[in-house]
Amino acid sequence: MILAEISALDQIVFPALSILLLIPVVAAIVLLARRHDKYAATIAIIASLAELALALLLWVKFVPDNADFQFVEKVGPIAGLGISYHLGLDGISMLFVPATAALSLFAVLYTDASVKHNVRGYLAALLLFEAVLIGAFMAIDLMLFLFFFAVEIIPSYILIAYWGTGAGKRAAASNYLTHMLLASAAILVGIVLLATNYASSADTALTFNYVDLLTTAPSGKTQTLIFFLICLGFAIKAPLFPLHTWMPKILEQGPVVGIGVFLVGIKLGTYGFLRFVIPLLPAAAQDWYWLMATLGVISMVYGALIALVQVNLRRVLAFASLSHMGVVMLGLFSLNFQGMQGGLLQMINLGITGAGLFFIAGFLFTRMGQPDVTRMGGLQGVAPVMAYPS
Repeated sequence: MILAEISALDQIVFPALSILLLIPVVAAIVLLARRHDKYAATIAIIASLAELALALLLWVKFVPDNADFQFVEKVGPIAGLGISYHLGLDGISMLFVPATAALSLFAVLYTDASVKHNVRGYLAALLLFEAVLIGAFMAIDLMLFLFFFAVEIIPSYILIAYWGTGAGKRAAASNYLTHMLLASAAILVGIVLLATNYASSADTALTFNYVDLLTTAPSGKTQTLIFFLICLGFAIKAPLFPLHTWMPKILEQGPVVGIGVFLVGIKLGTYGFLRFVIPLLPAAAQDWYWLMATLGVISMVYGALIALVQVNLRRVLAFASLSHMGVVMLGLFSLNFQGMQGGLLQMINLGITGAGLFFIAGFLFTRMGQPDVTRMGGLQGVAPVMAYPS
């Protein structure tokens, strides 16, 4: 597969993708530099609105029915390392950038009702979380993608450990850290093998450029090894059964909106399967589709059954999300256009509905002080608008 790239300067005149990265980072730095929380929410809201506006401008300027990467920015690669600052958007990643920006804005707007201490620190972590997620969706260089994938651990750990709502928030944060480091390590080994195999096969310099790597897939056992390494990392992140154990703890113990919206609403793990695993390792995907589809079915059924017996509303949503990830995986590893398109659509749909459900859970938790659905009788008295029949 050979893809072309359309430069940002040719398409939109200015480096829009870099600005998308800088807006939340600069806002986070400004917040951390302040000594008090006054105007912290205003700064974060302005930055989030600017981020969403720029994301929507890219949506308008994006050329549909074009498989090439658009708004491309590239610096490098670094001699001898093959790593470059390489950003771009195509029809897949374009869907996730505005969604991330919109969810970030809603999470920021909800801060006033959900966070009572060190608001500026919370908002700074939230904005950095947004920046690295958007960076991951825009990265064309695999090592740059992994950088964003790994750095995302830092703000998410901080959000869970310091602004979580459960007594076990620190343990949950450490558990999340362990799982994500394992995922990052597996992906790192996989993409290094992928890049070195390409350099050897094409007799060229080392590169992590996604567009270049698409042209030459590894062969035989090498491709299978790389497939399982990268799949392990993304299966942990998604998550899929039996690598899902970190997620119920995070969604139960972490800040209900700050971390819940992003983990349920933005599907970086399944995006990795669609973006990297299937296109870069097509033969292994064809050979082992049955295994991945089986894991999808198990996750789908197991998550749904466990969700049915939960009394904690946040754990209900956690296991429901696991079930939804199984549906997505089943679609992606059908390895046909309709199934992959359906899997992508399901990711976007879950980004909206899953985030919405966590906002509702947040509203209920704020009013009731606990997430136990068996003790939520009389909701109309504390949440009359939500209880009003449509």
